[in-house]
Amino acid sequence: MRRDIFGEEHELFRDQFKRFVHEEVEPHISEWNEAGITTRAIWKRMGEEGYLGANQPEAYGGAGGDFLFDAIIMEELAYARAHALQASLHTDICLPYLTTFGTEEQKQRYLVPAIAGDCLVAIAMTEPGTGSDLANVQTKAIRDGDSYVVNGAKTFISNGQNCDLVIVVAKTDPSKRHDGISLLLVEANTEGFERGRNLPKIGLKGQDTSELFFKDCRVPAENLLGQEGQGFKLLMQKLQQERLSIGVGSMASVRRSLDDTLAYVKEREAFGRPIGQFQNTQFKLAELATELEIGQAFVDKLLAAHVRGDEIVSEVSMAKWWCTDLQKKVAAECLQLFGGYGFMQEYPISGDYQDAAVQSIYAGTNEIMKVIIARRLGLG
Repeated sequence: MRRDIFGEEHELFRDQFKRFVHEEVEPHISEWNEAGITTRAIWKRMGEEGYLGANQPEAYGGAGGDFLFDAIIMEELAYARAHALQASLHTDICLPYLTTFGTEEQKQRYLVPAIAGDCLVAIAMTEPGTGSDLANVQTKAIRDGDSYVVNGAKTFISNGQNCDLVIVVAKTDPSKRHDGISLLLVEANTEGFERGRNLPKIGLKGQDTSELFFKDCRVPAENLLGQEGQGFKLLMQKLQQERLSIGVGSMASVRRSLDDTLAYVKEREAFGRPIGQFQNTQFKLAELATELEIGQAFVDKLLAAHVRGDEIVSEVSMAKWWCTDLQKKVAAECLQLFGGYGFMQEYPISGDYQDAAVQSIYAGTNEIMKVIIARRLGLG
């Protein structure tokens, strides 16, 4: 079913990207999942084909399209279960900080190669003792002459092993909470920067997720992103798109789980007939298909609003928690319909079940989403 928010140009782009995914991504998903990391070659190919800059300015090598082009990339990668390729993190979460807040020198030095696939970017917020409470970050970046000296540790950092550049959330004034936070651009080859383990996870196995350490890491003062002490405000400005992106990917994953399950129940027989002919199966899948359409309609509404430039903080918070909870529910219900085979790793639905688990945790837990919504309803 064609969705109204996408025009003919978007659909042509989708067809083109689908072919790319089929030919150059899908054949490698298993090896990436086994290795726990993607190759750099696929990132370079993504850059060469313009898939890392569809929504970025033409002046820096992007295509200058709207956010819907990036949404298409998110959807098709999620539907293909290519979660190892963290394109959305790179293009839709990290690059907007450079595009919006970077100086011209920073854009030329980092944004241009990032769009080309030569500079992979990560963002380091979470710390071993600090999750959703960003104001309590302990990593420090103290000004010393023409540099900042960074000390601290980060954890659960996506793209942590592959990245060439890290947007580091740090306290430039440890005596303050929100107003003491700044963002620094730290190159991975900087002395004092060290990657820790590629962390083993129960799901999203192909995504490199790392510990990062900073020990007297000296970063040039010109690598400050935006103004000192404004980091928290910059983060809040960009979290709307991050949370919407998660909703987009979740709904595509829901659709894939449901599509595969529908095909399975039409073929798998029990008691002399396909299990899809049993009323319990029919009712369950009818319910899930309905919830899929409800969630998709909501996400599409928010995509259109985001492209218009509307402020939809409450709504994307709603979408983030509701869509990720739905993803977990659908993966669990569909696994149940596969019976014992659903518990076998050779069946992709088992991977869907594992991959869904983290969706309600990162980018702000779903509990935090509800706090945000409640506050904006005037309840806190």
